[in-house]
Amino acid sequence: MLYSPVKNPIFEIVKNKSQIILAILLPIQIVLIKLLAGNEWLIESWYSRGIYPYISRIMRWSLGILPFSFGDLLYTILTVFILRWLAKRIKTRLKKPKEWMLEILATLSIVYFCFHFFWGFNYYRFPLHQSLDIDNEYSKEELVLLTEKLIEKSNKIHLEIVQNDTVKVDIPYSKEEIFDITVQGYDHIKKDFPELTYEGRSLKRSLFSWPLTYMGFNGYLNPFTAEAQVNTTILPFKIPTTASHEIGHQLGFAKENEANFIACLVTINHPDPFFRYCGFTFALRYCLAELFRRDQEVGEALMKKLHPGILKNYQEVEDFWLQHQNPLEPLFQAFYNRFLIVNNQQDGLRSYSYVVALLVNYYKNTENAF
Repeated sequence: MLYSPVKNPIFEIVKNKSQIILAILLPIQIVLIKLLAGNEWLIESWYSRGIYPYISRIMRWSLGILPFSFGDLLYTILTVFILRWLAKRIKTRLKKPKEWMLEILATLSIVYFCFHFFWGFNYYRFPLHQSLDIDNEYSKEELVLLTEKLIEKSNKIHLEIVQNDTVKVDIPYSKEEIFDITVQGYDHIKKDFPELTYEGRSLKRSLFSWPLTYMGFNGYLNPFTAEAQVNTTILPFKIPTTASHEIGHQLGFAKENEANFIACLVTINHPDPFFRYCGFTFALRYCLAELFRRDQEVGEALMKKLHPGILKNYQEVEDFWLQHQNPLEPLFQAFYNRFLIVNNQQDGLRSYSYVVALLVNYYKNTENAF
């Protein structure tokens, strides 16, 4: 009688040996990553500007043609397998712990390797301010100057669009059109920033948009498929900067604050006035938040200069998230905060304020930046 592949003793021996090797490789990988993380030049030259652009383009060209999120589909299948595996373990009352613990370690080893090889090494590249050759420090006076400039620009383009300073701006495009126009923004800016050349579009609606909303996320990059996922249940006003942000991740800028700065850069310089409005108000919100933290009185004085219509756009975003609050959201945010800290963003979610330093110094060092 022939053995089935699963029960074949030779197959089982090979399987067990493979799992043991993979399990042993997990701590070795962790140590190697820690050592490599301290060598930013090596990561920048060998990975971020070396093999990653090829990996990313291959993934984008191959999966970008699919009209749905392949990565989200994989996550769904993986979730089903995990639930089935847990049910099996519970059914057997967690018997043979050495066997199932080995399975877990082997699986984590594979996931850990794939995460870093396909994208994760980008967390350890040079900080963006070094790549742009600008400072990452600034004075309150410089922050006030930039905030005033952004208020002026936001008010001007707001009035150009709606001709009434009390009316909020509504984005007149469908969500698919917003995706197309987002890519146009990268085409427009690549002459000045060749590192932002975007070839092989893979920008998609997330199949998990509804749960992402209740988790408090606008979108994410799938590190295993290089697909930029956008939560399309959010307000259209937020999609241009969110989509631009996720493409920034695709291009190898892993840190959230750096992707936010790139989103500002792309949308502020976009040929479309609605995208420029989204970009200026996006950058302005970061500057105002930082100014309120440093000097609330000055922040309140500058807020009074903003058109009421812009404040209405800000308020509708606030109302949207209040309507979708979830008691578990702080847990998701805490988990993601810890994820950022583990992946070379020592301030966690607070590191988002670094975008202000990039904006201030880019504006200061670039003639006619905005």
